[in-house]
Amino acid sequence: MSQPRIESYRFGHVVIDGQVHTKDVIILPDHVIGGWWRRERHTLLPDDLEAVLAAAPEVLVVGKGAFGRMQVAWKTKEALQAAGIDLIAESTGEAAETYNRLRGEKAVAAALHLSC
Repeated sequence: MSQPRIESYRFGHVVIDGQVHTKDVIILPDHVIGGWWRRERHTLLPDDLEAVLAAAPEVLVVGKGAFGRMQVAWKTKEALQAAGIDLIAESTGEAAETYNRLRGEKAVAAALHLSC
């Protein structure tokens, strides 16, 4: 089974394998979790990534929003490092491109904030 592919992204809207998502989303190597929400809206905490940590991909690409407003907490970076998961965090537009580039090379996941 091939990893999900991001077909397009624009503010508040992403298409993954033909399915439209208008709420934040997690892409795991074998499926997509729509309607993803964080405990602290613009701070990414380890608890927000339970599904990613359980899936144990090689890389997590975080889309911090169109304007990069979502921040990755230091303890989240530490949790990913302890799990052996490399982190790439960038604006969601850039993250979509990075995810698609890596998906054929590595087991990659993405956590995408679609708006700000």
